[in-house]
Amino acid sequence: MANAPVNVKKSAQPVARAPADPWRSLRTEMDRLLERFAGPFGMPASGWAEDVVPSPAAEVVEDKAGFHVALELPGMAEKDVEITIEGDMLSVHGEKKRESEHKEGNEVYSERSWGMFQRSFLLPETVDRDKVAASFAKGVLSITLPKSAKARETTRRIEVKPA
Repeated sequence: MANAPVNVKKSAQPVARAPADPWRSLRTEMDRLLERFAGPFGMPASGWAEDVVPSPAAEVVEDKAGFHVALELPGMAEKDVEITIEGDMLSVHGEKKRESEHKEGNEVYSERSWGMFQRSFLLPETVDRDKVAASFAKGVLSITLPKSAKARETTRRIEVKPA
């Protein structure tokens, strides 16, 4: 039965479409414009997403002594990071900068981008705010939040018994 006719029913009502996202349309048009502009120069055009720095991945671990926070900040240096405590909030601010240069004959292609991020954590009452310490190595920011002596003393384990 090759080339069998297909019956298609036509609806009398038009099909409803979701309204287009104006921001997505604008971004698509800007990306196209950038690609058209950069194309003749042989440079790869990229979208705006490269300049956006996502919030860094964070790991928080609690032990008897306190809390340990590790944030992944690849490509950054300790001078690009600021840690503050205000009230019950620990905040980590940073700015990532990237510069690249490519020389080809007499032509030089230079590209710069940057972006900022901020991560905030609500501190438990048990943290001794005066003894918070931080270190930075191999793209990982480590923050140690020790528990106060009083908090360590008042912690006790409750035995669970069968009913």
